[in-house]
Amino acid sequence: MEEKRVSESEIALSQLMQPENANNLGNIHGGVLMKLIDEAGAMCATRHARAPAVTVAVDSLTFLEPVHIGDLVTFSARLTYVGHTSMETEVIVQAEEILTGRRRITNRAYVVYVALSGEGRPVAVPHLILGTDEERTRWEEGKRRQQARLANR
Repeated sequence: MEEKRVSESEIALSQLMQPENANNLGNIHGGVLMKLIDEAGAMCATRHARAPAVTVAVDSLTFLEPVHIGDLVTFSARLTYVGHTSMETEVIVQAEEILTGRRRITNRAYVVYVALSGEGRPVAVPHLILGTDEERTRWEEGKRRQQARLANR
């Protein structure tokens, strides 16, 4: 099976936050952000595997700052760890105030996916080429999270 670089599967989604996504305080609902985090992570995993990928775990999701109506929100997903059939993605959420250009990181999440065959069975995924020290560090951290997930089963 071929190997792939982290950059080959990276995804960035951007969406303008509208009033229908918000609560009465003008903050975007966490569930709306969670859905878009999952979509970005799933597309990243699917791009890597070139097979459908389904969510098996949200390892962590941190809300650092609120997202507001009118913010342009970008969901950047990249692989951090790859097992035999599973893939961990890191999704970083950044909100931009369009009129001022001010940007801030609002969320960070680690989400795990499994690649599936046409029959719905897990299939092997390509190994990940780690080209930088930062990618190797993320890999080691992802490996520790995967070991903790397996130990907690």
